[in-house]
Amino acid sequence: MTNYELNHPPPYSLALPIFVILFSLLLLASPTGNWAVFRGSQSLSGIAAAGLPSPLKLRWSFQAKDSIESSAAIVDGVVYVGSMDSSLYAIDLATGKQRWKYATAGPVQESSPCVRNGLVYVGDLNGVFHAVDAASGKARWTFKADGEIKSSPNWIDDKVYFGSYDQNLYCLSASSGTLLWKYTTEGPVHCTPSIDKGIVYISGCDETFRAINATTGKQIFAVQLGAYAGASAAVRDGRAYIGTFGNEVLCINLQGRRAQWLYKHPTRNFPFYSSAAVTDSRVILGGRDKMVHCLERMTGKEIWSFSTQSRVESSPLIAGNRVFIGSNDGRLYELDLLSGKNTWDFTAGAPLSASPAAAQNSLVIGSQDGVLYCFGN
Repeated sequence: MTNYELNHPPPYSLALPIFVILFSLLLLASPTGNWAVFRGSQSLSGIAAAGLPSPLKLRWSFQAKDSIESSAAIVDGVVYVGSMDSSLYAIDLATGKQRWKYATAGPVQESSPCVRNGLVYVGDLNGVFHAVDAASGKARWTFKADGEIKSSPNWIDDKVYFGSYDQNLYCLSASSGTLLWKYTTEGPVHCTPSIDKGIVYISGCDETFRAINATTGKQIFAVQLGAYAGASAAVRDGRAYIGTFGNEVLCINLQGRRAQWLYKHPTRNFPFYSSAAVTDSRVILGGRDKMVHCLERMTGKEIWSFSTQSRVESSPLIAGNRVFIGSNDGRLYELDLLSGKNTWDFTAGAPLSASPAAAQNSLVIGSQDGVLYCFGN
């Protein structure tokens, strides 16, 4: 199963001209970039590609007409976010001014926009999946599922993937909306599918973690979770990390097709709804026990925990050695990745169950009173 091995690019040749090396380093250090999909990458790692200003300062806020529980996408200077007011918004990242508003068929709750090749994809609670022109805000096509869509879309090539409460994982043509295949599970598919090396991974309300061939829609293997999962799996280095409503966090070895370790807090038995962020050594996620947990990636041992004043359903974002996460206590927290120390926070006017997104020197998060906040310098 060597297809699960992490592929490292070869080192730069010493024979390369010095200006090429310097140019490459400048690109790597660039503060630009996009956050085009839920959790920032197809593998749902929750890692920002570039750093953020320190300290963060509120740049602007935007008021929607209802709750924002959808996590934003940030692409080419535009923020895309859904709202329970049955709208998908495009907002200028620099100014906070609305560029356009698209009317969805129903409220957009937790489905977070995915932006790819000039189209914005999002699902709504009426079961309609939308492809919207990113420049104009006009519908390109729609697809009707048989149940509400809380799953965020993900993609490979010209295919887009999402789950529905009709118990299906869907694969559509990204350009036309044609159904290519669907895989039927034994419960609602709430999670966002994670994608790595041509395989789609879903964790479902049927208490099962599944690996599905992205091209054919055929199941490759399944692992029992022991409880249903609302969180999405983060994939890194041949392992998947996911919290469950059985009050556990599991690391699944994708090559061995089994759980490698299991974490459960010794005294606080609450579900994990937050999706994990994963670095080379740590796994960070929030819990309904009002805490943010940091675990050692290879063993599952707790390194630190941080207490908030309410349940943590927001999924963390890691930028360098800084962790950003919202809480239903109405605060956005910045924690030190190494120690878990609270280094900065911002008080919003309502619970922050949405997850932060970061790109282009900016961090964006929505709140349940319909305010979208943008932080930068």
